[in-house]
Amino acid sequence: MARRMLKTGVGGDVARSPVVAPRPNRRQPALRLDPMPDRVEPCLALLSSKPPSGPDWAYEVKWDGYRLAIHIERGSVRILTRGGHDWTSRFPTIAHDALEMGLDSAILDGEAVVLDRRGASDFGALQRALGGRGGKSAAAAGAVLYAFDLLYLDGRDLRAMSLDERRDMLADAVKPHSSIRISEELDADGAEFLKLACTMGLEGIIAKRREAPYRSGRGGDWLKIKCVQSETFLILGYEPSAAALGGIGSLFLGARKGQALAYVGNVGTGLTAKTATALRKQLAGLTIEKPAVSIKKRGMVWVTPTLPAEIAFRGWTNDGNLRHASYKGLREDADTREIYSLDD
Repeated sequence: MARRMLKTGVGGDVARSPVVAPRPNRRQPALRLDPMPDRVEPCLALLSSKPPSGPDWAYEVKWDGYRLAIHIERGSVRILTRGGHDWTSRFPTIAHDALEMGLDSAILDGEAVVLDRRGASDFGALQRALGGRGGKSAAAAGAVLYAFDLLYLDGRDLRAMSLDERRDMLADAVKPHSSIRISEELDADGAEFLKLACTMGLEGIIAKRREAPYRSGRGGDWLKIKCVQSETFLILGYEPSAAALGGIGSLFLGARKGQALAYVGNVGTGLTAKTATALRKQLAGLTIEKPAVSIKKRGMVWVTPTLPAEIAFRGWTNDGNLRHASYKGLREDADTREIYSLDD
């Protein structure tokens, strides 16, 4: 049964519009409402090598898409990316269905994905639907939002409440729609759930502390445990090949190391003729004479390391290179995650 215990405190740093006095509730004039945040910095999951165990933790599927906040207020909706960019027009179906829920005011936290035939999230398909980085800004009308948290509802800031309390209210607030669904919480053993997720070919799982409030940033209340590692690296250059798809034999990748960059290997799988051709056109405008890091390799095309690429990989070799790497796509500026940092 849903718990209706409401608290008005705030958990975590929040980017707000100018502070104003709480406005009155139109239905109950004597009840003062919490100001609705203009934007909330998201709570981020900390990478963990294994899932935690015990009744203090709840588990969900880790979705592979774009993190979004859905702001609903007085008959209008805004869809903000993790970086605070307004992408309402790029997710028209989600925006429409958010209004159809009939909420006076709310902030939903979730992940927009495109599903493959198995029902698993496909990051590459989502990126193609959005037009790709640097390409035409398209609308992903077929995207689905998996909502996993509720930060504000009908004039009340819910972030100081526990995850269990917020989830109860989320279940009551979100009614089934074609493009907005609840990311189901599973009452399972973390290790067994991770094993099942990996067997099904999913990216991994998320573990969350049941009693924790919503805290912005990467504080450890949320953990991500991956079946296949996936991180963001910078493209240093590419090896041209007349026989390869789109003319790119492999991409050379870099990670941050202190204030500099370090070479972490190359990737040649995951590219299609279409994505490789589009990527080569973008790289053509970034060419430089010498590599940004010390690499002894002839016949390469070196570029200014500004394009962030999402790379899946199975681990690291003894000499510090990515093992079994596969290209997933470029990250949009609006959704750019931290470039992977090596230990100093």
